Amino acid sequence: MTETTTSPVQPGTFPRTHWSVVLAATGTPSPESAAALEAICRAYWYPLYAYVRRCGQSPHDAQDLTQEFFLLLLKKRWLDEADREKGRLRTFLVTAVKHFMAKEWRRGSAQRRGGAYAHVPIDTDFAESRYAADPGADLAADEVFDRQWALTLLDLTMERLQGEFTAAGRAGDFGVLKESLTASHGTLACQSVAVRLGVSEGAARVAVHRLRKRFREVYRDEIVQTLPVGADVDAEMRHLASALARS
Repeated sequence: MTETTTSPVQPGTFPRTHWSVVLAATGTPSPESAAALEAICRAYWYPLYAYVRRCGQSPHDAQDLTQEFFLLLLKKRWLDEADREKGRLRTFLVTAVKHFMAKEWRRGSAQRRGGAYAHVPIDTDFAESRYAADPGADLAADEVFDRQWALTLLDLTMERLQGEFTAAGRAGDFGVLKESLTASHGTLACQSVAVRLGVSEGAARVAVHRLRKRFREVYRDEIVQTLPVGADVDAEMRHLASALARS
C-alpha cells in the first residue's frame, strides 16, 4: 500500500433522507416524501422499540406495537399534526408513539404479523440482544429513547463512513482507522496504525485526523436530517451528548 491511500474519501455515497422533505409535503403527500418517510421508519425503529420495552411491554408485544405504529404512521395522515417550524423528528416520533400506546393500540387487534408489516421489518432477536446489552438499566423510558436515538445516529454515521471508504476501494483502511474514533489522543498508537496500513507514521496521523474530521461532519449531517429547516443543530447535539452520557 502506498501513502497516497490516505487521501480523503469523497462524500455523497449515501442517499439523504431529510425529515424536512417529509414536513414540507405535509397535507400534500408526494412519492418523494412517502419514500423518505419509509426510509426514516426503517432507520429509526429501534429507539421506539426500546422505549416501548422500557414501558413494560414484552418483546412480542413491543414488536407488534412498534410495527403497527409504523404501519399506521405510513398509511394515515398523522404528519398533519407535525409542527413544520419546531418539529424535531425525535420529538415527533416519541410523542406520536405515546399517543398511540395510550389511545389507539389494542392487544386484540387482528392481523399484527405477516405481509402487513413488510414496510418496516423488525428483527426481534437483534432488538432484544441490543436492549439487553444497554447499560442504562435504571433510565426512564424517555431517557432510554433519547440514548438509543443518539446511538442510532452514531450507527448511521459509521455506515456512511464505511460506505464512503468502500466506494473508494479502501474498506480495509476503514477497518483499521475506525478504531481511532473511540481512542483518546493520549492512547492513540499511530505507529501501530501505520504498520497495519503500510504507510509512514506521519501519513497514519493525517489519515486519523481526516477520519475524525469527516466523522464529525457526517454525524452533524445525520442530526441535521432529523431537524426542520432552521433548527438549532448545536442545541440538538448537546442534548444527544447528554443522553449518551447517561447510564
